[in-house]
Amino acid sequence: MELTVYLAGQIHTTWREEVQKQAEEKNLPLTFVAPQTNHDRSDQVGEDILGKQPGDIYKDDAASSINNFRTQVLMEKSDVVIALFGEKYKQWNTAMDASAAITMNKPTIIVRPESLVHPLKELSNKANVTVETIDQALDVLAYIFE
Repeated sequence: MELTVYLAGQIHTTWREEVQKQAEEKNLPLTFVAPQTNHDRSDQVGEDILGKQPGDIYKDDAASSINNFRTQVLMEKSDVVIALFGEKYKQWNTAMDASAAITMNKPTIIVRPESLVHPLKELSNKANVTVETIDQALDVLAYIFE
């Protein structure tokens, strides 16, 4: 059995590569998908597909509809969602993706530092599992294969 894991979270660090490397080291049969991690591509996709927009609001709206479409398709095809909340960046998209996963009844693991326990308490309560590290999230997935 192989699982597809959607990796929700900020795109400004290499945390996804760390997850993939650790999963390989643990010999876990996992395939990973994620939101568009090329920030420029994500911001420009609306105009790349639909053409020049009449202003920044329209440009953002066009890009967000295409990004949301992509996210929905990949998340629906996933077996599990891991949502990583870090301390450095605003986490609006991560919260939106985690909420969508929970609404879709996708098994969801939230990874968040202790400093975010209070602000994420309701979301953590709705997720299946909340942990503090990527390694713990992968241990949860490894337990499935025991």
